Amino acid sequence: MGVGEEDKKKQRRQGHPLLRGGGARKEPYTHGFSATQMLSLAAACGALVPSLPPDGDHPAADSKAVRDFFLASAADPPVPDEVAQLMSAMCLREALALVRTVLWLLGTRLGTLALCGARCLSPRFPFVRRFAEMPVERREDALRRWSRETLFPPLRLFFILVKVFCLYVFYSWQTDDNSENPHWQAIGYSPPTDDDDDDVDDSTEEEQPKPTKRPLDDGVVETIHHTDASLAAALAEKGLTVADDSPRDVCRIECDVVIVGSGCGGGVAAAVLAGAGHKVVVVEKGSYFTARDYTSLEGPSMNQLYERGGFVSTLSGSALLLAGSTVGGGSAVNWSACIKTPEGVRGEWAGAHGIPLFASPEYTAAMDAVFERLGVTPGCHEEGLQNKVLRRGCEKLGYKVEAVSRNSSEGHYCGTCGYGCRTGDKRGTDTTWLVDAVARGAVILTGCKAEKLLLSDARGKKRCLGVVVATSCADPGITRKLEVRANVTVSACGSLLTPVLLRGSGLKNPHIGKNLHLHPIAMAWGYFPPDTPIPDLQKGKMYEGGIITSLHKVEAGDGDGLPHRAILETPLMGVAAAGTQFPWVSGRDMKERMLKYGRTVHIFSLVRDRGSGTVHDERRIAYHMDPEDRENQREGLRRALRVLAAAGATEIGTHRSDGQRLRCEGASEKALEEFLDGVTVVRGPQSKSEAWSLCCTAHQMGSCRMGATAADGAVDARGESWEAERLYVCDGSVLPSAVGVNPMITIQSVAYCLAAGIAEQLKRDLSSDE
Repeated sequence: MGVGEEDKKKQRRQGHPLLRGGGARKEPYTHGFSATQMLSLAAACGALVPSLPPDGDHPAADSKAVRDFFLASAADPPVPDEVAQLMSAMCLREALALVRTVLWLLGTRLGTLALCGARCLSPRFPFVRRFAEMPVERREDALRRWSRETLFPPLRLFFILVKVFCLYVFYSWQTDDNSENPHWQAIGYSPPTDDDDDDVDDSTEEEQPKPTKRPLDDGVVETIHHTDASLAAALAEKGLTVADDSPRDVCRIECDVVIVGSGCGGGVAAAVLAGAGHKVVVVEKGSYFTARDYTSLEGPSMNQLYERGGFVSTLSGSALLLAGSTVGGGSAVNWSACIKTPEGVRGEWAGAHGIPLFASPEYTAAMDAVFERLGVTPGCHEEGLQNKVLRRGCEKLGYKVEAVSRNSSEGHYCGTCGYGCRTGDKRGTDTTWLVDAVARGAVILTGCKAEKLLLSDARGKKRCLGVVVATSCADPGITRKLEVRANVTVSACGSLLTPVLLRGSGLKNPHIGKNLHLHPIAMAWGYFPPDTPIPDLQKGKMYEGGIITSLHKVEAGDGDGLPHRAILETPLMGVAAAGTQFPWVSGRDMKERMLKYGRTVHIFSLVRDRGSGTVHDERRIAYHMDPEDRENQREGLRRALRVLAAAGATEIGTHRSDGQRLRCEGASEKALEEFLDGVTVVRGPQSKSEAWSLCCTAHQMGSCRMGATAADGAVDARGESWEAERLYVCDGSVLPSAVGVNPMITIQSVAYCLAAGIAEQLKRDLSSDE
């Protein structure tokens, strides 16, 4: 049977355990690394984050927390085992094989000699040290050489993998039941806690208990709480027809519409179709969380709210792709920016791509309806440090800076919405459209992954009859497959997974998986010390306040054909993400960077990419930037650095692997211009130059794009598959190309129009049957 109601209530009062960090690992490690490999891995971790004598010149050198931070090493348990565990779960098998092989070689003298050269030599017998026996300074030097390796790229890839996973674990892992990392105090990082949210004492809470019913409880069925025996009854209680003649290993459900995915596309489609009187089932791979479950803790939140914990990478390793994987999808974890589809882009999609919808009054009305349902507000009462810097720098240089509308109140000051909004102020589909859908009888199945579409070959053309679903829970109590049969099937699982579902079900349109756009970014940073003479910037940390509340457009020159070359915005940059994104040039340099974390402001340059990629399968995503995209990104990056310097940063730099930076104090205008002239957008780890960079992107679009004909796209202008009747796509993958701004409003508006069209089609079918 399922979890008892009292247990559920207790679980919600305490916060969802899946989002809680802390405590020692209760399960044994299953990474499969040998003892020899683990010795080499620990040695590499200890070189990336070495134990160092405290810097006597550091302003806080007399602080015990800072001294302990300098003395800490990533070679200390349990970091190496946690790194191995994470790599074994997240890496592609080829990448994992590379890591294992290099670690094995470093566990031998001959292999260490081959990979480290003279650094491993010793005047004493046996004259050649293994990697773990080398002094830490020589191990650091070897890692530095591998990071710049151009003749043997696998060594550079090995460095990147170990660096990213080691620093991510070191700065995100929590060591006790209070969910605290021992180094956060030194860094000056203090994420919001439960105590910050409590405005009343315990006695008052007893008198006025917080409600335990969640917004979607009337319609949600969480498979994690069920077994094979209890699931059918739970589905029937929600008003679904569960077939009695199903095979023993299948639970068959019947409905009018099944929607795979609950994010910006699926949530809107569910509300529109349920509102039209249809019985809707939403299938969601992730779990259902509410504001009271969120903790703002980076490690567990990324693990539970993002696809593959945020470690989806392009095949080249140049970009990490962030995609929401929870009820509400990306809308539950995005950064609140609400920007309507630019007029120029609408005209291009209507004209060049032959999709009249985008030039229609219906699409304009859809954007207005989305704004209204999300409760979008035009500005904010107070900006956080990063947006203050962006605004101040632009104004000093005479650049136009715009306020960004958000799906929250104007007083919303949450800087951790990317880990789920703890205040409940941000309005994603999980608190808006899906609530509407449930109120009209929709059912949401969580912990369920769509495996394949049910297709028939009637009258010489395929027809979609529904979808086969399996539980995605780590420890499932449900072993039977679910077969959801419906009159209409909607794929809304995003640009990374919709093409996988369609192609895995046998569809062959050549555009499925192609034309993937990512809005690639390049990041700039500037350091603003706490004692800055600028009054407006003396208070606050970079992780506090609304994530995106201002933007600047780098306007295009004549003849570019683009509405702008790039836009400048500010990111959410958690402490572990900062560790992985910052360039590593030495162990000491990285620790000194991290001590400045709270006052290091980031601005990114985002381009509307003409280049594109291909989704081969869930874990194999290729992407190539167009040369013009790279040039536009460079102009945006240079502009971002100029804005940071104008705002009063004492030091500015990029995320290039060589640690490119400029000390602004005392620097002349000529020195700044010479520095900016040297700023380029370097390629990813597989580039042939010594310098390279990594980036994170959160906008995936176009991988099943609309087309006027089957030769132009994977679906038609109504979102229906060219190959299978009654199969629709309602997510960001249908966009004809990149939109050039934060795409949430565009995706929801497109889904609103497509779902309205589906409802009309179902209405016509019903009339013809009568």
